[in-house]
Amino acid sequence: MNKRVLAACTLSVVAITLLTGCSDRSDMEDATLPLALGLDIDENNKFHVYISSPEFSKSVKTKHHEISVPAETLRQSRSGQDAHSAGAFQGRKFQVVLLGQRLLQQENWFRMLDVLFRDSKNTVTDRVIAINGSIEDLIYLNPPDEPYLPLLLKGMVDTKSARSETVKTTVQELHRQIFETGITPSIAEVKLDKKDDIKLNGTALLDHKGRYVTTLNAQETVLLKLLQKEAKKTTSLTFTVPGVQKRSPFETNKISMNTDQVKTKIKSSYMDNQFHFHFTVHIPAVLSEKMFPYDMRKNGDQLTNIITKQAQKQFAALIKKIQQHKIDPIGLGLYARAYQYEQFMQAEDHWGEELAKADIQVSVTINIKAMGPVK
Repeated sequence: MNKRVLAACTLSVVAITLLTGCSDRSDMEDATLPLALGLDIDENNKFHVYISSPEFSKSVKTKHHEISVPAETLRQSRSGQDAHSAGAFQGRKFQVVLLGQRLLQQENWFRMLDVLFRDSKNTVTDRVIAINGSIEDLIYLNPPDEPYLPLLLKGMVDTKSARSETVKTTVQELHRQIFETGITPSIAEVKLDKKDDIKLNGTALLDHKGRYVTTLNAQETVLLKLLQKEAKKTTSLTFTVPGVQKRSPFETNKISMNTDQVKTKIKSSYMDNQFHFHFTVHIPAVLSEKMFPYDMRKNGDQLTNIITKQAQKQFAALIKKIQQHKIDPIGLGLYARAYQYEQFMQAEDHWGEELAKADIQVSVTINIKAMGPVK
């Protein structure tokens, strides 16, 4: 029995010693762990890679380190990053991937991210964010009264996307949207305002080749998420009520409401050499703000009709914007492929142009369930 126990202990020690997870051990003090990766093109059309990593040394005052290096590829830039850092570069902990404005104006820039997918050690859950401006201006900002930049940007995207005011597109999801012909990519967009404060600008829309096309503000993004059936939590919408005059700085013609459990139905068809899509959007609403005098109890139905018409106009304006730019952030191509397969396959290679000619209608029904505890 003792020999068996001794043999079992010996085998256990050998197994622990040979564990592959310990062969590439790297102490935190000897590693550089960037949390932000930035890609951009400078004024001379040169590709640049930016990283921002925390500093764990007790002897430094600034607890983060930013590096910018010119490069030909993302993996080739690692030697330049190592040359500017004390530790060995470990590109496995990215929280955000920042894409500069000049980069997004180029075709096929997405190929530069190949290493993120090909090297299995990399993560693909990083949040992808478009920068309305230069990455260099943003990555070296790091205001002392705000959280560390990568964590601030990640928090912005996660919290605002939960309210459907932007989108939370990961590297993996962006890969799907780039190569999926039935949808065009959409990513969160950030900019610096005039006071150099970081501001979430809404949602950047890209075409099938990944080029930047236009930006949706927070309200337009909420409408987009409703059409996509992806508004999972309570959202807020604000509408202008026509015919209400502004008599003072505090009496406006705005009305706001919270929406929950919105039901969206989509029907697709193909007739007369044209795709047809019809949305039916049922919005149960609770009034959260009314900035003008109005007798809700006597004229509630009239106000509901006014809000419904304003919502209908905003949905129509969003559809028009999408068709003008020949993009499909809603993913209507997925419905066309599912229900009109033969016609879609004929238009797959030029789906943006085909969708621009499609007949897209949105019917909105708003049901005001509550007007609040005040008159």
